Amino acid sequence: MKVILLQDVKKQGKKDDILEVSDGYANNFLIKNKLAVPYSKKSKEVLESELETRRQDEEARIKECQKLAEEMKKKAFLFQSKAGKDGKLFGSISTKQINEELKKQGFNIDKKCIHINGIIDTLGCHEIEIELHKKVKCKITIQIKEK
Repeated sequence: MKVILLQDVKKQGKKDDILEVSDGYANNFLIKNKLAVPYSKKSKEVLESELETRRQDEEARIKECQKLAEEMKKKAFLFQSKAGKDGKLFGSISTKQINEELKKQGFNIDKKCIHINGIIDTLGCHEIEIELHKKVKCKITIQIKEK
């Protein structure tokens, strides 16, 4: 019997996969537990329209993220911190501090999306990568000056 999975099923397949399984397994487990629906022309049409809708939503989200990335690249992010000799900071700039500065400038981004290469503990300019989406990454430059 052919079925369309509504959820991921361990050792069987992922959501939206079309599988050929035994009639008993399909009726007594998959369909009964609402993990799958029987395959038919109508269910295939519903699946295709749902996949198309998801694809369009994903494209719209990617465009939004790209627009946001362009806006972020235009902005300047300035941090002031106490520093000792040789421009070494007392402490370092964290993702939390960067997130707060982004929020002050109107960018609401999760701090888990901010990726810092190494530790930011010196004065000057540093490049930071922000992952807005799996397919959209943005590099911004922060400048650290002495108080």
